[in-house]
Amino acid sequence: MSVTGVEGEERHDLTKSESKQIRKRSMRLLGSLVSPMKARIALTATVIIISTGAQVVGPALIAFGIDQGLPAVVGGDAIPLVLVVAAYLLSGLAGALLIAWYTVLMARVSQAILIELRKRVFLHTQKLSLEFHEKYTSGRIIARQTSDLDSLRELLDSGISQLVQGGLYMVFIAGALFLMDWVSGLVLLGAVVPLAFLTRWFQVRSSKVFRETRTTSARVIVHFVETMTGIRAVKAFRKEKRNEAEFGQLVEDYRDANARAINLFGVYDPGLVFIGNVALAVVLLVGGLRVADGSLAIGVLLATLLYTRSFFAPAEELAMFYNSYQSAAAALEKISGVLEEIPSVPDPDRPTDLWQAKGAVNFADVEFAYTEDRVVLPEFSLDIPAGQTIALVGSTGAGKSTLAKLIARFYDPSKGAVTLDGVELRQLHPKDLRRAIVMVTQEAYLFSGTVASNIALGKPDATRSEVIQAAKAVGAHEFIESLPDGYDTDVNKRGGRVSAGQRQLISFARAFIADPVVLILDEATASLDIPSERLVQEGLQTLLADRTAIIIAHRLSTVAIADRVLVMEHGRIIEDGPPAELIAGTGKFSQMYAAWRDSLV
Repeated sequence: MSVTGVEGEERHDLTKSESKQIRKRSMRLLGSLVSPMKARIALTATVIIISTGAQVVGPALIAFGIDQGLPAVVGGDAIPLVLVVAAYLLSGLAGALLIAWYTVLMARVSQAILIELRKRVFLHTQKLSLEFHEKYTSGRIIARQTSDLDSLRELLDSGISQLVQGGLYMVFIAGALFLMDWVSGLVLLGAVVPLAFLTRWFQVRSSKVFRETRTTSARVIVHFVETMTGIRAVKAFRKEKRNEAEFGQLVEDYRDANARAINLFGVYDPGLVFIGNVALAVVLLVGGLRVADGSLAIGVLLATLLYTRSFFAPAEELAMFYNSYQSAAAALEKISGVLEEIPSVPDPDRPTDLWQAKGAVNFADVEFAYTEDRVVLPEFSLDIPAGQTIALVGSTGAGKSTLAKLIARFYDPSKGAVTLDGVELRQLHPKDLRRAIVMVTQEAYLFSGTVASNIALGKPDATRSEVIQAAKAVGAHEFIESLPDGYDTDVNKRGGRVSAGQRQLISFARAFIADPVVLILDEATASLDIPSERLVQEGLQTLLADRTAIIIAHRLSTVAIADRVLVMEHGRIIEDGPPAELIAGTGKFSQMYAAWRDSLV
């Protein structure tokens, strides 16, 4: 896996070239998100510039009113003062209205970017091959859609706003101060030096401390989620006391990290106030002496004091932006890493249609390896005629499930070809492949919704009668009817309202209603009790009569319905024949069958 992929964004020992590559990748993603909204962003920038100017002009108008308006009033002319007051009120109103407009515009831009990014992550991760999802833990995928996107949301919603507003505000104030009185401007410039050192000190230390708070917070959440998810094991093994000690330590670590963050603010905030007060005092001292000798107007002095006081207000927000930016940049790197992943099982450029599949499956000199040093199927060849039911048996790791995944095209072979009715699966149109081949696994995952909607997943346009017919075929109808709302019962999260065996029967009905020409059952009866398994076997004998079936099972009772048994060992077929013939023999399957029979006694 390259540094731009799954592993890259999680490493902390990246070289300079690798870090540069990741930054370029992130910038490409950001550019693709921002590019369609250039006009909106330009309008937003214009509004914020004008609104900041409207806010900054206030003290200058006050200075004009004091130095020009008041003397005019004394001389009997109130018009200049009235005009200044009107201009001050209008500038304040304009600033407020423009800030409101800017807030709305910025929110629309940020939400548009986030919506597009959420869609991209969701759609792309769906398209990625099973190999990616087996390597990339579900927790990390969830983090990409939750905490990472939240980091970006915070930056877009408030971080950039703070940077733009605060930065422009400080620049405009400094500019206005120099224009009104360059001496006061130089005093302010001198105060910027210690402010810059203090802010840099805060950024460096807060970057480390805030990273610690995020890490310790994540550990607390993970421990809590694991404990609640595995509460049965906790109760069974009396792990409460150990959990109490572990969780207590994690909470203390989180508290200590937060304490260090608070201590930083305990230095930075008073430091800001002190520098601001010193600057204000120097401006007042120098300005007051100049007012005394007549070289500076009193109104200008008041304006310089107001500008100096206002200059330091956004400093803390700008310092906090640095941490928000770092968090968002790291999140963007991780998200861009996922979006740059290329499916290992890509759709064909020029797909071949197979409208009427018959179900003949062939492996021609197939070699498959999950990693270069782990070959699972070496030079494997197999022919499965259409309509034949095959049972795959063998010890764990023999390659049975790998064989099924290759037929379902969850993976592509490293060498050789797997074909359906003579068409290589790599060239088969995805819609034809998914319609022709269905795989039922031991997991029996149910989505939130009704029982009927879960069965109809195999055929979205199925009628209620078709759903009921499929349930009856696999022996699920009776237990479904006994549920509180029958077929309209909400199965709850992950099928929590039905047992493991019942979930498996629903998944069987879902597969059967899809009516594939090739049906793969990968340990699909493992969760069924003996009566339920017998019901399913009765349904299978009828429903598999006109289709190709590959059954992987450790329970050898399932093998009885097969036309042919393949015994696998280390990725090779060591026995092949009808069940009765192999049972009567002296090979591996005969021994396995005898051991299974003995276990039932």
